[in-house]
Amino acid sequence: MQKSLRSLATAIGLGAAFAFSLALSTTVVNASAESKLKTYDTDKDGTLDLKEVTAGADATLTALDTDKDGTLTTKELQGRLSNKEFAADDPDHDKTLSKDEYEAAVDKAFTAADTDKDGTLDAKELKTKAGLEVVRLLK
Repeated sequence: MQKSLRSLATAIGLGAAFAFSLALSTTVVNASAESKLKTYDTDKDGTLDLKEVTAGADATLTALDTDKDGTLTTKELQGRLSNKEFAADDPDHDKTLSKDEYEAAVDKAFTAADTDKDGTLDAKELKTKAGLEVVRLLK
């Protein structure tokens, strides 16, 4: 009986820890999406259009390009793209993403996140799985 109670207590504790972790993760995601919206929404309309996101991507490329060669390696991207995503976004297979290639990756993520197809991303769209890909690509 005591062993069952300990097992139950452990399960409850693990469940609570998981719920806390999930809540914390959701909070971080929401804060990150809100932060990107605030940072890159240059016309202050509460949304990001492709022009604003592309400008953010260019600033991100500049900030991450530690060797200042105008391209990004997987190391410089710091986990923003998986190896599979990187390979798909590197059509010339030179193991770097040029400005044009990085912008194309961002454009693809933007298009996927723009679920209402109005040419902008609002906070709700930025918090979706596709929207978080856009968030991840912006510094």
